[in-house]
Amino acid sequence: MKAPILSVVALAAVFLVACGPSEAELTAATEQAAADSVAAVAAAEHTYVVDVANSKVMWTGTMLGIKSHHGTINLTEGKVSVQGGKLTAGSFTVDMTSMAPLDTNYAADGAKQGTRSMLIGHLQSPDFFDVADHPTATFEITGSDMTSAGGKLTVRGTSDEEKVTDIVITEENGMLKATGKIGFDRQKYGAKWASPMKDMVLNNVIELTVELTGTVQ
Repeated sequence: MKAPILSVVALAAVFLVACGPSEAELTAATEQAAADSVAAVAAAEHTYVVDVANSKVMWTGTMLGIKSHHGTINLTEGKVSVQGGKLTAGSFTVDMTSMAPLDTNYAADGAKQGTRSMLIGHLQSPDFFDVADHPTATFEITGSDMTSAGGKLTVRGTSDEEKVTDIVITEENGMLKATGKIGFDRQKYGAKWASPMKDMVLNNVIELTVELTGTVQ
């Protein structure tokens, strides 16, 4: 009677081995689980605090399309959320008192007009951005797709809808790098200066390039 019992046990063992997953199937399952885990991480929303010391906003203003001035302005704070490579929320604040010119289209120091300090003083005056009464400007994201985002820009205490274009986002090891461009009409925000001199006409559109670096919250 023992032999038939052993035979049944042996057959059952062979059946179980034959019906179990093969080595290739186990490997494929492991690889799929890893891929699913990576996909889940990528699909999750992450919020980043902006590193203001390593982030910047670059501005450009053009006169008659022939001569332009450009420079930087510092951020004071910011936070952005990203999901699946797309901005989902965020805001940042810039210090309007920190305008710094970088181009060379200026008269020498000591000249009666056209120097760097004169330009910055004029831009910060009530003719333009009235920095004494409005020392900061802000942007808040209200919606986005993969390469652009809409939001509320506030300058001189006035808010209006603007669009960030050419957005590029990189996330790696808990770090974020994001860039984008904004062009806004200064007239909408009360920066309405217009020179009576034809060769001093300043384009109404001020162009901004934003470069953000952040760490995951």
